[in-house]
Amino acid sequence: MGIPGRVTAVPGISRSQQLHKIGNGVVPQQAYIAYRSILLELLLEERSPIAA
Repeated sequence: MGIPGRVTAVPGISRSQQLHKIGNGVVPQQAYIAYRSILLELLLEERSPIAA
């Protein structure tokens, strides 16, 4: 999103379309962070002793 000219240099694309494309480009990174957070939480639960 911070790289000049990547989306805004495309001729014939409206501001709304630019923002839409930029927004969709973030989804994979967000999914990775969510998956990683869930996986780490599950691994930590497996390691913690079960209270009796």
